[in-house]
Amino acid sequence: MNRGTEFLKFVTKRLQDRIEELGWKIEETQRDIQGMHKYYWDNYTEMDQYGYEDFDNQQALWTQVNAKQESQKLRRRMLRMLDAPFFGSVDFLYSGEEEAEVFYIGIGNFAEKAGRVPLIYDWRAPVSGLFYDFDKGPASYEAPGGVMEGEIRSKWQYKIRNGTMVYEFESDTKIDDDILKQELGASGDVQLKNIVRTIQKEQNAIIRNTKDRILAIQGAAGSGKTSIALHRVAYLLYHDRKHLNSSNILILSPNSVFSDYISHILPELGEENIREMSFDLFAYHELRDVAADCEDRYHHIEAQMRYGTSPNCQWKQSSDYVRAVEGFLVELEDRLVDFRDIEYKGFSKKAEELLVLFYYKFYEIPLLSRMEAVMEYFVDEYETLRGRTISEEELELLRERFRRLYVTTDVYEIYNWLMEEQRLPRLASLPLEQRYLEYEDVYPMLYLKYRLKNSRSRKDIRHLVIDEMQDYSYLQYVILERMFSCNMTLLGDRAQTVAEEQQDVLQFLPKIFGHQMRQIEMRKSYRNTVEISEYAKSISGIEGIEYLQRHGRPVIEKGFASQEELLREVLGQVRLGPGEYETAAVLTMTEREARACYEMLRELRQDDHECRISYIDRDSTFFKKGLTVTTFYQAKGLEFDQVFIAGGSESNPFFRQFRYICATRALQELFVYECQGNDDIMMLGSKGLLPQL
Repeated sequence: MNRGTEFLKFVTKRLQDRIEELGWKIEETQRDIQGMHKYYWDNYTEMDQYGYEDFDNQQALWTQVNAKQESQKLRRRMLRMLDAPFFGSVDFLYSGEEEAEVFYIGIGNFAEKAGRVPLIYDWRAPVSGLFYDFDKGPASYEAPGGVMEGEIRSKWQYKIRNGTMVYEFESDTKIDDDILKQELGASGDVQLKNIVRTIQKEQNAIIRNTKDRILAIQGAAGSGKTSIALHRVAYLLYHDRKHLNSSNILILSPNSVFSDYISHILPELGEENIREMSFDLFAYHELRDVAADCEDRYHHIEAQMRYGTSPNCQWKQSSDYVRAVEGFLVELEDRLVDFRDIEYKGFSKKAEELLVLFYYKFYEIPLLSRMEAVMEYFVDEYETLRGRTISEEELELLRERFRRLYVTTDVYEIYNWLMEEQRLPRLASLPLEQRYLEYEDVYPMLYLKYRLKNSRSRKDIRHLVIDEMQDYSYLQYVILERMFSCNMTLLGDRAQTVAEEQQDVLQFLPKIFGHQMRQIEMRKSYRNTVEISEYAKSISGIEGIEYLQRHGRPVIEKGFASQEELLREVLGQVRLGPGEYETAAVLTMTEREARACYEMLRELRQDDHECRISYIDRDSTFFKKGLTVTTFYQAKGLEFDQVFIAGGSESNPFFRQFRYICATRALQELFVYECQGNDDIMMLGSKGLLPQL
């Protein structure tokens, strides 16, 4: 029996004992809690009038409840560890010592009792860096007491599944390519895989980076950017528990399906899930006092594919727009306020005095929040000189009088003034409940609002993760920089920009975030087979990408006379089920095409109950097993065992991005299907099978 198998047997027994012990502790704590509840309800009428006994009982109860929750959390983590307690080990001989120590590395720390030397070390522990960063030979790691130096005598890699050793072998290098190929060649899960067993040296350096305030990762498709960002979050939570918890971290993710796809990673790594949201949803919420509704980004993408991107839209997202707003605000002061004398119960301020307060004393406050400061100054002076306090009712009346000194406080109307100044079309003059903002006006309006009014501080967010960074405009980054002063991890791939042209945000981000930003380029891709990678490269033209040499089936390119013929071929080629693949996708350019394919596949597949077909659109929230039908832009960030590219028009300005993004979603097999009968889709629409966009 090899040493890993022996240790697995030993540590599994210790884990089981600890889990059983925790189970008894949880039951005992629950009995104590029930007893406290009973005591309280039996005696609360006789507790002292000042509530000291009541308070002591409540504190004792909360202590027991928290103890129970901590024990339950620890027990859940240990139950997860039973499946695969460790995945690597290092025999490390410290300098000056004669006998090497063995460090087993797993998802979390495990010691038989609190305070004892761990039997298994968390992958994020300092000593675990030996496994990721060094080959056999001289090595070191940075411990709390300083740098520990020595020599790695041997390294072992293990695969354990359901508590059983699948394989174990000694390796001179960290992660053997054969192991990587085996891991990556396995069928795709319905969720993103954690990568603790296969973290590469360059990935580990990013994960453990705590020095740079803003880290921008430009990575090739399949380089593991999202996994690295999530593992980095887990690492930061592990190493700074005093100042950072899950509620202090926010991910800006593309959509709800992507959020579901990655939602299990942090719990698997022993951490609580963190908040995720779409920046668009946040913007819509912030603009509720400006417009009743906003166009969403997906409608905007569809419109761009049909009609192209307007020059006005491009300008409104650029640095030129930001400069135009700043110039506009300088001149707006004179236009926005009509100063008049204010009098209250014999106490007054002349228009000239109010003007001085507005322009000079409170000049640093945004324009539409500045009059509130002037009003508070007036109130403080009145109450001090007259020795009286103004009631809340009178205060509100006085506030309204000061507010009426503004010509308007409507950000929507002020935005129209800006449009007039720039000789651009005004938005329709409508009451609030009838206003609808097109997507190109959402962030320009939000930026103007933030420059005109005080915005709420978001100091509770101490780390921000921005995925798909290439899809954010210059203006959006300016807004983000104003909203968040925290550390950030940004990640993206310029080749996956959903626009007519690639956008490299790293060209302008240093101007926004300054010198506190570090740029890292990841040029090794692990996702696709060599055959799929070469096909994707032929589309993007990007040179210098290194690929893991994992071979698979050739890419299949084929033309069809009709959409029905194409989809029958999809059903003939899809390989889903026991012993086959878990996931497959039909990816189209437009939402109209995706919906048509979905409806037709459901009709064609009526007798085939093995093939589950699901549809992803802007309202979807879950990523499921089986055959998924969606657009290329909704599929970003996801991966599938088989990908069927369905149609697409070369006249569409997004065609290259469509083909590239679709190709890089495929793990094992890629089929590129063209259809001469594209009119079939339009016919489906005319029959009422498609929603009108």
